[in-house]
Amino acid sequence: MFFSIMSGGSMHSGLVGLVCMAIASAICCSSVGSSSNIMCLESERHALLQFKQGFVDESNALASWKSEKDCCKWRGIACNNQTGHVTRLDFSFRYFNYTEVPLRGEISPSLLELQYLNYLDLSYNDFRGMIIPKFIGSLSQLKELRLGEANFSGPVPPQLGNLSNLHTLDLYGNEVVSFENLEWLSHLSSLRYLNMSYLDLSKVMNWPLSLSKLTLLTELQLSQCNLPNINLRSLSFINSSTSLQILHLSVNSLNSSIFYWIANVSSNFIHIDLSSNNLKGPIPDVFTSMLSLVTLDLSENQLEGGIPKGFQNLCSLESLTLWSNQLSENIEDSVKTLSCAENTLETLDLGANWFWGSWPDLKHFSKLRELYLDSNQVNGSLRESVGQLSSLETLILDGNSVSGVITEAHFLNLSRLQYLSLSGNRFSINLSSDWNPPFQLTTLYMSSCKVGPTFLKWILTQTNLTALYLSNAGLSGSLPNKFWDLFSRLSDLDLSMNQIHGKLPNLSSTSLSYVNLSSNLFYGALPSFSPMLQNLYLSNNRFSGPLSSFCATQAPNLEYLDISKNLLSGELPNCWMQFQELQVLNLGKNKLSGKIPSSLGNLQGIQVLRLHDNNFSGELPSLENCTRLLMVDLGNNNLSGKIPTWIGQSLPNLWTLRLRSNEFNGIIPFSLCSLAAIHVLDLSHNSISGGLPHCFNNITALADDSGVYSIIYGGIVELVWKGKEIEYGENLDRMRSIDISSNYLIGEIPPSIASMTELISLNLSRNKLTGKLPEDFGNMKMLESLDLSRNRMSGKIPRSFASLNFLSVLDLSRNNLSGRIPLGTQLQGFNASQYMGNLGLCGPPLTQSCPGDGTVQDDGIARGTEIDNKEQIPGQCK
Repeated sequence: MFFSIMSGGSMHSGLVGLVCMAIASAICCSSVGSSSNIMCLESERHALLQFKQGFVDESNALASWKSEKDCCKWRGIACNNQTGHVTRLDFSFRYFNYTEVPLRGEISPSLLELQYLNYLDLSYNDFRGMIIPKFIGSLSQLKELRLGEANFSGPVPPQLGNLSNLHTLDLYGNEVVSFENLEWLSHLSSLRYLNMSYLDLSKVMNWPLSLSKLTLLTELQLSQCNLPNINLRSLSFINSSTSLQILHLSVNSLNSSIFYWIANVSSNFIHIDLSSNNLKGPIPDVFTSMLSLVTLDLSENQLEGGIPKGFQNLCSLESLTLWSNQLSENIEDSVKTLSCAENTLETLDLGANWFWGSWPDLKHFSKLRELYLDSNQVNGSLRESVGQLSSLETLILDGNSVSGVITEAHFLNLSRLQYLSLSGNRFSINLSSDWNPPFQLTTLYMSSCKVGPTFLKWILTQTNLTALYLSNAGLSGSLPNKFWDLFSRLSDLDLSMNQIHGKLPNLSSTSLSYVNLSSNLFYGALPSFSPMLQNLYLSNNRFSGPLSSFCATQAPNLEYLDISKNLLSGELPNCWMQFQELQVLNLGKNKLSGKIPSSLGNLQGIQVLRLHDNNFSGELPSLENCTRLLMVDLGNNNLSGKIPTWIGQSLPNLWTLRLRSNEFNGIIPFSLCSLAAIHVLDLSHNSISGGLPHCFNNITALADDSGVYSIIYGGIVELVWKGKEIEYGENLDRMRSIDISSNYLIGEIPPSIASMTELISLNLSRNKLTGKLPEDFGNMKMLESLDLSRNRMSGKIPRSFASLNFLSVLDLSRNNLSGRIPLGTQLQGFNASQYMGNLGLCGPPLTQSCPGDGTVQDDGIARGTEIDNKEQIPGQCK
């Protein structure tokens, strides 16, 4: 077929070319396998067998390595066709075949017998933290050395600097490998490719100078290396490399002096990635002279201003990523600056900045494939010319203030569009009911857009969708017929915050891994879900019946389950063993009853457990194996028995413990003082007796502001705050609260309570506490709410109370307190009712004065005047 389209001399030239290619192939100096006459040398075969003995090969990946066969035909081996010497050893095959278990073991020094080895690749295996062997530095013929993601550790041997022929060195991903210096690198004079990403270079202060000596280096990858943040402007770069073309320095916290280094090491850059650093100020002009620059990534920094005017010289630019900075410029001016690249630019990402102004005209950017303008301040109407970007595959505009009407013209020629995100804008959508889009999307985000009330028919044509997000889209009624059949490829579905009603079918045959149907009107029994399910949100609906139907779901990777605020009833099933990856379980505010099943105690990865506002009874089962718990909310049930001691002994990471409104009895176990990270402790409205523990000073999260911080996914909890029940979510990490009100506590408030200087809310009201208030109470300077009412405490209010400057809620009423209310801006600002019922208490705001005012008391201070005394309210102070 190839020859039939040639004629005359062309055919003759083609034949000659093929003959030459065949001859060249036959005499090639190195190839995989060997000729029929040349076999591998016996000494090298023996060395390879010794090398194999050092490995554990669970997948039998080296089955071809048998002593009776030519080793040049073994998997991963290549030999010189003329001499039979092994020249190539490639064990990276697991990278292409994830069904195989990585090799484990040690690297035998028998490799030194392979004197002609020029390629060694042991990447993607597991060497169990062994140090890279020093003898590798003696393989003098090596040109390529690849040891990436092989679980090496310890210092890199400087003997690698002896490999003077090396042009490729890849140590990527060995995260516990460390360096003292990189001086040995400067001896690798032939090096062209260097990848040490994800290695620890935090102690290598000389890294810029060492790298600058690699004069032939064309590609450098040092992402996430914890590079020390030195002032690069103070360094000299004489005899620096000028060949560098590809540079990856992302995720290193580098400052803006890195721009100075870049300007001095090369002018031939093609690709630069400085994302996720600490770059500040305007984008420098250093890039404007890089006329060959193809891709530039400065995302996730703190850059300001706009795109430099000099970018109009970058006519080869194909990708510009400035996402998540603080850039602020008229978006139309920014686009004009890139006009020279309108025939080359394929990716433009300006998302998560402060760009403003009207929608720009992009019609001349004919090759644009990806456009990200999300989370800016772009306004005005979306230009119809966007529909002319025929190469566009990704369009992300969510989180702006784009208005107007979206019509079919906006999508006219977008036949390649796959990813469309328009969420959170102000436009309305006017598409004909029979519109047939020119594209087939895989991802659609239209949350908080005016989509409803009916489900748009054109969406039903997008049968390739794997992700559909239509939260808060004004949808109502039932889902269209065959909805679940049409979107059989869906993995992500979000229809939350609509008014959709109906029953859910059996979804076990779907591919859904993320489902959010919360805040709708769905009803009926829970169906079984996909085995691929990871996140399920069904809260605030009308699902009813027992939860046992959910047990039919065989989803071993389920991590997040929220079915709160429904009408579920019956006992909690005992099927939790099958959800071993579960991290968040929220079944609160249903009608569930019976005992809490013991199988919950086998969820060793659980972080949030919320069974609040149900009718559970009996004692709390052991959760001592659930050591990762951050939140336990069992409030408003009928649980009984003593508070288990294992809570303090086995749950060291607990942030929130909410057992309010149950029937717990007995004393507060001292082990609760071991909850060093606790932020919210609510034991109110139970039948707890005994005294307050004297070890509150052990709770470090309440004693200082340098405690453990963590993200609690699904960590929303209702707290009584300043007399009102309020939901806390994102602000939960700032809350410090103790509520043990409405119990039967006796004894004094221990002085150690004053050590909880970060406490914001304290409620010990409605108990039987006696004795005096601790003198150092005022040390709790962060207190905003304090309720000690309805106890039997006596004595004076300590003067330190006047230091509680943030106090906005105070109730000391109905005790036996006496003496003068300390003078302080906060204390005199409360209503008198907050002090009522203390017959010996006096002074503003309860009374105008105290008995004996106008006389000099023990401290030598005159108290009031005769007029003050005459205005005293009779009967308040005696």
